[in-house]
Amino acid sequence: MPPLLEKIATLELEISRTQKNKATAKHLGDLKAKLCAARRELFSPEKSGGGKSKGFEVQRFGDSRVALIGFPSVGKSSLLTALTGVQSEVAAYEFTTLTCIPGVINYNDCKIQLLDLPGIISGAAQGKGEEISCPCAAVF
Repeated sequence: MPPLLEKIATLELEISRTQKNKATAKHLGDLKAKLCAARRELFSPEKSGGGKSKGFEVQRFGDSRVALIGFPSVGKSSLLTALTGVQSEVAAYEFTTLTCIPGVINYNDCKIQLLDLPGIISGAAQGKGEEISCPCAAVF
């Protein structure tokens, strides 16, 4: 039996043997969290192992968050730069922004986090647009 399946079986056995009461609630919760993580790793091993997965994560900051969502090359990065002063790369080709670029707007004693996201296009869920479309991309 593979080690991951053994781990799942061991966790399920310990959950079934543990009495359910106030004193064991935290322990059972920890076991269920470990079981969930092991099952997730079993079904999608490429996302586990502590490595970076596709996508991005930005630390929350301020009182609220606003995301700039739209098609490529419509001015999302220019708007972020104008409103927050954060330099977001702007170029004459699509998909200049490949990750999330955060900025902060101060408005009436409130801090609003503004997120510049990559362009949204039809077929993005299937991987369309992931390749850099800059004609000089091979030079980098």
